[in-house]
Amino acid sequence: MSATTSQDSWLGRTLELEVGAVAHGGHCVSRVDGRVVFVRHALPGELVLAEVTEDRQRGFCRADAVRVLRASPHRVEPVCPLAAPGLCGGCDWQHAEPQAQRELKAQVIVEQLRRLAGLERSVEVEALPGGPLGWRSRVRLVADEEGRAGLRAHRSHRVIPLAGCPISVPEAMEEALSVRWRPGSELEVTGDGAGRTHLRELTTVRGKGKSRQVKGGVAVQHAAGRDWRIAAHGFWQVHPAAADALATVVGRWAAASQGARVWDLYSGVGLFAAVLAEQVGTAGGVLAVESSAQAVRDGRANLADLPQVRWQAGRVDQVLRQVDERPEVVVLDPPRKGAGNAVVEAIARGRPERVVYVACDPAALARDLATFAGHGYHLAGLRAFDAFPMTHHVECVALLSPAK
Repeated sequence: MSATTSQDSWLGRTLELEVGAVAHGGHCVSRVDGRVVFVRHALPGELVLAEVTEDRQRGFCRADAVRVLRASPHRVEPVCPLAAPGLCGGCDWQHAEPQAQRELKAQVIVEQLRRLAGLERSVEVEALPGGPLGWRSRVRLVADEEGRAGLRAHRSHRVIPLAGCPISVPEAMEEALSVRWRPGSELEVTGDGAGRTHLRELTTVRGKGKSRQVKGGVAVQHAAGRDWRIAAHGFWQVHPAAADALATVVGRWAAASQGARVWDLYSGVGLFAAVLAEQVGTAGGVLAVESSAQAVRDGRANLADLPQVRWQAGRVDQVLRQVDERPEVVVLDPPRKGAGNAVVEAIARGRPERVVYVACDPAALARDLATFAGHGYHLAGLRAFDAFPMTHHVECVALLSPAK
């Protein structure tokens, strides 16, 4: 292909590409005429024909592999016919074997740690029980112009109506997909640990948002040796096995002493606070900080038998400005964007003996690890879990210790 000027748009053009390494975000990297092409529906080492789907006149563009000329040995037929170019954007890796998906995610974590934190570390992404299908217990759908529930196409507002979703808990989707909704409505679907479905419709009428609980509302979950009754559409791990798996690792690495003071930041309803409270006992204390008022209410109700848990509702960075204690252990599970400099610095000022960081985005984790390193903390342990099979998302747990 001949060189192009910066004014030439490649949108709609079909390119023959040698597919390179996986990149963060559910695509692989290729290069043509000095430009980076992010290719979805491809695997490293493949030769594909790819149609350019987005070109904003920068040094890169985005494309979908529409024909595979030389397939990877790890390629499989997607389970869902909508996991294809131009269709549903809910999955990224249905065309790869499950083990290959985990290896791709591990490569992404390794690359993010190297690039953003200057760390060289091998990573294994561990499978959770249950297999790659039927795990997604929480789904947010949207109704198209005809009122049919579906998911959006990748990087688009276009709605792809669904007849089913193989990665979702089957019974949780039936009601949402069987009726017509107000066009543009968003539907929150949750399947809980008791096998019940919860369904809420969110609409905007005359510029005002409204919600209607169609079914259920209070979910029952089981994790960390406890039963939880929580708001069905609040935060809880999407994979049914994830909460227990993460709580086990957090408890093992936190290893808080009897009588110790510890922090659980971005605590949600208190999953990790419950584990920490058992470790420190009634002579110790757990500071649980959470910005969601509903999660704090649920947490207080569910952990009423653990008076050593002290709840603070508010933004973590703001709450920590008013806290004057040195914690033995800090656990944090920030949102996808990460904790950020202010929170990392506040934790480092407390000089905890151990920091256990739960992360749903490897890039955000790597950035925060770099900030921790600037305050004298090094990465002492790392585990990763495939809590979102068929997608590019991955859950990590990192253990940080102060450098000697």
